[in-house]
Amino acid sequence: MGMTGRLYEHISPGHRHIADRIRLAVNKFDKLGTRVGSDERNKVRNISFGDLRLNVKSFKIAHPVNRFVYRYLRKSKARRSYEHACYLVKRGIGTPLPVAYYEERGLWGLGRSYFVSMQVREDLSFRTLIERPDYPGREEILRKFTRFTHNLHENRVNFLDHSPGNTLISNEGQGNYIFFLVDLNRMKTGRELGFEARMKNFARLSATPDMIKVMAGEYSVITGHDRDRVIDRMEHYTRKTRELRARRKRMLKKLSRPGLLFILFSIITLI
Repeated sequence: MGMTGRLYEHISPGHRHIADRIRLAVNKFDKLGTRVGSDERNKVRNISFGDLRLNVKSFKIAHPVNRFVYRYLRKSKARRSYEHACYLVKRGIGTPLPVAYYEERGLWGLGRSYFVSMQVREDLSFRTLIERPDYPGREEILRKFTRFTHNLHENRVNFLDHSPGNTLISNEGQGNYIFFLVDLNRMKTGRELGFEARMKNFARLSATPDMIKVMAGEYSVITGHDRDRVIDRMEHYTRKTRELRARRKRMLKKLSRPGLLFILFSIITLI
């Protein structure tokens, strides 16, 4: 792994009996299992030892300033992912069972960090419902997902990465679906969410207009809020989210120009 510091280990009490296999999965991360996704920043691998199926996420080493911050001033992404997963599990909210986290701690900052969880069976993600309007049982899944998200908010969870790819769905048959949240490092807990904050959280899903109508209808049934008002606020925040993403994309395109990139790099190195 190219260690530059001491590897700190935290394994959940319920999984210490398999500590040797967990350590092997982390130490041999690049050589075991199969790669999941194409994200070059953070790498995820499915690693199995017989019936034991682990999901290991390796977070990219940050730039020098953030390496110092994550070592001394703020919890690492791996630790936050683990602790947020524990918070969800304690409240009966679906997420892959947290197993462990590891941090490569050096004098000058944090190196690589790893979050280990149990694998779950994924039949589809929320993104599937966007890309396939004819997906079987789509409206029923959306209604149950709305109830899942409402329960999330009732438990004072603001999932800042509540995006299409971060909700995995398992079809258990007979109309029973289980939802699992993943990529948990960006999450706020413990604070009551008002109506506007809840609507804003739905907006990150990039749902289509017909999906919004289904979710808004179900949300109004659950909460008693006026359906038209719910539709209006969901559509408003969804539109704002799309506009923000478009602005960021244009800005990154401009920053990719050699001259601006050199200036930005020079500023960062002087901080």
